[in-house]
Amino acid sequence: MNRLLYRKLKDRLAFFLILVLALCPTLPLFHILLGVVKQGISSISLEFFIHLPKPPGEEGGGVGNAIVGTLMLALSASLLAVPIGILCGVYLSEYAKGRFGEAVRIAADVLQGTPSIVFGIIAYLWVVKPMGHFSAFSGSVALAIMMLPVIVRSTEEILRMIPETLREASLALGVNYWRTVLKVIIPTGLVGITTGILLSLARIMGETAPLLFTAFGNPFWNFNPMQPVEALPLVVFKYAISPYEEWIRQAWGASLVLTGLVLVLNLSARLLARRMGGHGR
Repeated sequence: MNRLLYRKLKDRLAFFLILVLALCPTLPLFHILLGVVKQGISSISLEFFIHLPKPPGEEGGGVGNAIVGTLMLALSASLLAVPIGILCGVYLSEYAKGRFGEAVRIAADVLQGTPSIVFGIIAYLWVVKPMGHFSAFSGSVALAIMMLPVIVRSTEEILRMIPETLREASLALGVNYWRTVLKVIIPTGLVGITTGILLSLARIMGETAPLLFTAFGNPFWNFNPMQPVEALPLVVFKYAISPYEEWIRQAWGASLVLTGLVLVLNLSARLLARRMGGHGR
C-alpha cells in the first residue's frame, strides 16, 4: 500500500513538474504580448492605418505606406517562393532517391538556419547592385529565399504522409505518374502545403535586417515594385531608435500591428493543421 501511494505521489510530482516546464515558455510570450498591447494601443486609430508619417517633431500621422509595403513584399515574395518551393518539395517526396536528393535536403536545412542578414547581403549583391538602386523587388527576393526552406521541407513531409494506396489506385487506372502527382497527390496535401506557406509568411513578416539592404524604406506611397518601399519592421526599427516621443509611440503601434499580422498567420496555420488532422482521422 505504501509503495502504491509512493508511486502515485511520484506521478503527481512528475505531472506538476512537466506542467510548470510547459508554462515557462508561455509566460515570457504573454508578458511581451501584454507589453506591446499596453504600449501600442494608444497609437491605433483610423488615421494611423491610412495616413502617411508626419515630419519629425510633429504629432499625428500614420503608417499606411508601411502596411501597403509590407503586404506588397509578402505577396511578391510568395509569388517567387511558393511555386519553386512546392515543386522542390514534390521532387524530394516523389522523385529524389539518391545523393542529389539528400544534398538538396541538407541545403534546405542549412538555408533555414542561416541568419536573415545574410539573405539581405545576398539580395543586395544579386539584385540591388546590378540594378543600381534599392527596390521592393530586391526585398522580395531576400524574403523569398527565406521562405523557400520552410515551404520545401513542409511540402515534402506532407506529401510523404499521403497513403501509398492513393498513388497505387491512380496508377492502376492507367494514369501516368506525373499526372498522378498533379491531380491526386498535390490536391490531397493542399491543406498541409498551405499551412507551410502561412508559417513561412509568418517567419518573414517581421524581418528587418534583409530589408535594410534591399527595400531600404520610403516615407511616401509607393506601388512600384522597382522603387524603394516602406515596411512595418523598418518603421519599428527607425522610430524606436529616434529621439522623438511621437515616433517612439508610433513604433509601439507598428509593433502591435505587426504582432497582430504574425499572430493571425500562425493561428490560421494551426487551424489548417487541425483541419488536416481531422480529415486524417
